[in-house]
Amino acid sequence: MKTFADLIHEVQEPGLCHQCGGCVAFCTAINYGALELGADGRPRYRDKDKCIECGICHSICPVIQELEEDTKKLVSWSAPMGHIMGNAVARATNPEVRAVATDGGVVTAFLLHLFDRGRIDAAVVSKTVGPFQRRPWLALSREDIVAAAGFHFDTLPSIKHFSDVYTTYSPSIFGLGDVARKPLKRVAFVGTPCQINALRRMEVLGVVPADAIKFHFGLFCAGNFQFDQEQRQLLEQMGRFTWAEVQKINLKEELLIHLNNGEIRSLSLNQLDFMKRHACRFCDDYAAEFADLSFGGLGAPEGWTTIIIRSARGRAILANARGVDLELYNYRENPDMMPQAMAKILEWSDKKKRSAAEYHQQLEKKAV
Repeated sequence: MKTFADLIHEVQEPGLCHQCGGCVAFCTAINYGALELGADGRPRYRDKDKCIECGICHSICPVIQELEEDTKKLVSWSAPMGHIMGNAVARATNPEVRAVATDGGVVTAFLLHLFDRGRIDAAVVSKTVGPFQRRPWLALSREDIVAAAGFHFDTLPSIKHFSDVYTTYSPSIFGLGDVARKPLKRVAFVGTPCQINALRRMEVLGVVPADAIKFHFGLFCAGNFQFDQEQRQLLEQMGRFTWAEVQKINLKEELLIHLNNGEIRSLSLNQLDFMKRHACRFCDDYAAEFADLSFGGLGAPEGWTTIIIRSARGRAILANARGVDLELYNYRENPDMMPQAMAKILEWSDKKKRSAAEYHQQLEKKAV
């Protein structure tokens, strides 16, 4: 049976670790305490003597193929972009939510809808705790949920330390440790495709705390970026702005930098390729294919969010929230918008899959 030591060799050493935190979340949740997140965001041994070598951390890693077919069967996955039951473009009806949201505030609206109706007790999100600093957060109130809205460039977090390396990624799955300690049985999780993938693998194995996650909300992801102070200054020069002017950041087909004066600066993702996380180059999931609902701004007008419905549970949430906490786009104004949006998402999904395959081929050649 393979263990965390094998993960180090097979995943970390080649640079494939997504830092999703699934291995640490499981180990922490059942009080083994053998693993922790390091200051660089990577899982590591905290106390190797406590490792019982159960092998679960290895099995649930989204990079490892061991549970791939079982996980796809669990979510009724199908090519080319996962199970799709429907789609929509929507925005939050609450203007206060839209004001702090990245796109249409749909994820926040869904979380508030579920919380207000007693369908969830908490939500695992990520929260701003300082300039360019976010951390995994267990939202236990409406205020917590709203405070976590929006997208930012954030520091690479560990539990006790914030480094001077900046990133668009937060290991939200690590917040599951708080879920297990409460304990909570009805939780919504918001995360990236790799995080959702790890959670589904935990669900396949029936291990805690995956049993508490009732709703999986996945975010479109072209990749995450890391940069230091020098690169941060370079971004200011490239985009002709200063960080003090920035109101919010959005990632669609381009990086959109919204300034306090209402202006928007844009940078193509090709311009940002030099600071993309190495592991993200090997990920082939753009549209969060294992989620109940997938979200992103791609294909939607400014101020709106594109939604992909992937499960009966996701479809029911949308039906219940529609007209209450969510406003659907009036397709009569643009009947072709939704087909065009899905075509664009499929294009980006296909591009990410092809790129990941090429990087894997290059890695295999190096290994040979």
